[in-house]
Amino acid sequence: TAFLHGILEKTVYMTQPEGFVNPSNVGKVCKLKKSIYGLKQASRSWNLRFDEAISKFSFIKNPDESCVYKKVSGSDIAFLVLYVDDML
Repeated sequence: TAFLHGILEKTVYMTQPEGFVNPSNVGKVCKLKKSIYGLKQASRSWNLRFDEAISKFSFIKNPDESCVYKKVSGSDIAFLVLYVDDML
């Protein structure tokens, strides 16, 4: 469900899902307000939103490996490793 929190940068339309077609609007399409799982842009839009949010907690993205973040607080160092939508 993480991909449902991505914000689309461009306008995206899709056909009405099978079983959810509104009888008064057959043949019409739906305009997406947020990304959905399976959409090509979903992982990218979610990653941009995640990066924006985690940066507010003083995590810095590794310039050589974009899925690794680091936070230094005094003598403590925390690493956050992101794999698709899972964190370690």
